[in-house]
Amino acid sequence: MRIRPEATADHAAVEAVVAAAFADRRHARLVAELRSEPSYRPSRALVAVDDGGTEPAVVGYVLVTDSTLAFAADDQARPGRVATLPPLAVAPDHQGVGIGSALVAAVLRVCDAEGEPAVVLEGDPGFYGRLGFEPAAPHGVVLPLPAWAPPEAAQLHRLTAWTGRMEGLVTYAPPFARL
Repeated sequence: MRIRPEATADHAAVEAVVAAAFADRRHARLVAELRSEPSYRPSRALVAVDDGGTEPAVVGYVLVTDSTLAFAADDQARPGRVATLPPLAVAPDHQGVGIGSALVAAVLRVCDAEGEPAVVLEGDPGFYGRLGFEPAAPHGVVLPLPAWAPPEAAQLHRLTAWTGRMEGLVTYAPPFARL
């Protein structure tokens, strides 16, 4: 398996993997819509490719996009930006062998190299905690979690540029509202 940036030719395969991993097409549509956002950065859209078959096949996908972070400083609300890891998907028949972990590690390295201070997400604390994510709330970062999600699902991974000054409410890119 190898990890590389997503190519335009991968879009259909990526959407198939995302749909299969989430057992619905809504998340696949989300990925397609996030690609059309001004904040989309191709360097932060990675695929895992299985080279073991007769033809290479996309078996995993991760994307980090930008969300708005509204924080208060000096009693004035100021908008900022925060890197957000929305979809991580691995084809069901390739899950449990480390592909998701490898994708997250790779995209975190990209974000770190690009100078991001942190990456936020909502997800399983057991899985993401193993990858260095921690609860976001103690750092003052609030993510809009669905009603069914526990508070510890709001997580943050600090990167090299972290200064400890990131705090506020995360507002996802518009495509999330349509999810």
